[in-house]
Amino acid sequence: MGDARVRRCARASLACSGVGPLEAYLAKVKDCAYKITDADVQAMKDAGVSEDEIFEQTVAVAVAEGRRRIAAAEKVIG
Repeated sequence: MGDARVRRCARASLACSGVGPLEAYLAKVKDCAYKITDADVQAMKDAGVSEDEIFEQTVAVAVAEGRRRIAAAEKVIG
């Protein structure tokens, strides 16, 4: 499947879900960052999100999730 087709499919599924492309991308960053691809970032750019905003939002969500996971681990460890 070509990159353009992947982006079209991603946009179509997001439009049907009622979730904006940035929110869906950030949820993916939070839940499974290792699955982020160039196509995900390109879909954000295609949706009109600037590279600066993509970077800033990605870092903010990743740091917040990392802190949440550390706190959860500390509770378990004691």
